[in-house]
Amino acid sequence: MYLRTVLILLVFGVFALFTAANWSAFTAPTTLSVVFATVEAPLGLILLGIVVLLAAMFLVYVAYLQSTVLFETRRHARELNAQRELAEQAEASRFSRLQASLETELRKLADKEEESAARVIERLDRLDRELRAAVEQSGNTLAAYLGEIDDRLERAKGEPAMRKPG
Repeated sequence: MYLRTVLILLVFGVFALFTAANWSAFTAPTTLSVVFATVEAPLGLILLGIVVLLAAMFLVYVAYLQSTVLFETRRHARELNAQRELAEQAEASRFSRLQASLETELRKLADKEEESAARVIERLDRLDRELRAAVEQSGNTLAAYLGEIDDRLERAKGEPAMRKPG
């Protein structure tokens, strides 16, 4: 933008120098026709006034365009911020739904684990009872066998020794 400003100032400087150099021609009276009448006035000053008026109008127009663009830019920035906030809220919502889903799945897994652990403990308890019963039954059987052997030994002690035929 610096180059444009220098160029505009240079053009205005050349225009001012041209006007100053030809000031007597600008102020020389001339007969002018304004369609319905004729007037005696300096044509150069009238044209200079028209150029100044056009330049002022263009400056006002440029200021209007810049302010319009500035307002549009601010409106767009506000809209972008609103959209960014909506996107962040949507992302936060997705994260919270994901977290809730993960928590639900973890709870289900924990419940299944507890159920499996309960079944394993129940099965171990049943096997423990069966093993104890089997050990007790084996102990009883062993005691019965020992009792029978003990009876036979006592009977054998009480009987006279058998003779061998000879």
